[in-house]
Amino acid sequence: MLKIGLTGGIGSGKSSVSELFGDWGSYIFDADSVAKEILNHNETAQGEIIAEFGTDVLDGKNSIDKQKLARVAFQDENHQLRLNTIIHPYVFSEIDSKFDIILAKKEHDIFVVDAALIYESGADTHMDYVIVVTSHLRLRTQRVMERGGLTREEFLDRVDLQWPDEDKVHMADFVIHNNGTKKDLLEESKKVFDRLG
Repeated sequence: MLKIGLTGGIGSGKSSVSELFGDWGSYIFDADSVAKEILNHNETAQGEIIAEFGTDVLDGKNSIDKQKLARVAFQDENHQLRLNTIIHPYVFSEIDSKFDIILAKKEHDIFVVDAALIYESGADTHMDYVIVVTSHLRLRTQRVMERGGLTREEFLDRVDLQWPDEDKVHMADFVIHNNGTKKDLLEESKKVFDRLG
C-alpha cells in the first residue's frame, strides 16, 4: 500500500482533491482533523500546550479555547513552531497506527495523509510520494472569504506562516494546479491518481 502525502496551502483545493481520491478508493487520513481531536481530547497534549502558552489560551471552563490558541499560535513563526512541536508527534503516532490497521485489512492500495503541513512537519520523509495542490493566491483568497470563518487579514497571516507554494512545488513528486473549473480539477487529479496505480 502506497503512503501518499497530500498538501496545499489554505484555500488551494486540497480537501476537494482528497475527496476525489477517497471516491476512487483511497483511504484518507485527515491529519488536520486528527490534530483537532488531539487538542480537544488528549489531556497530556492539552497540559503541554497550557505549560507552553500559559492560561491565556483557556476559556471560562479551563478548557483550551481554539480561537484564543489560534490568536497566540498564528501570531508568528516561533509560536506556530512551538504549537506544532507539541501536536505533531501525536499526529505522527496516529498516522503510523492507522496505517498498520488499514494495511492489515488489505482493502486499499493507497493511504493518503491529507495535511496542510506535510513539509513543515517533516512528514514528507515518511511518504512514498507527496502531491502538492496549488492555486493562484487571488483564487485562494476568494475561496476562503466565501467559506467564511477567517478575515482576509487572518487568512494572509496564515499564508505567511506556511511555506511558499513555489518551494513545495519544487519538492513535490506530483503537482495539481487548481486554477480552473471543478471539471479541470477532477481531470488533473485523475491524471495524477492514475500514475500512482
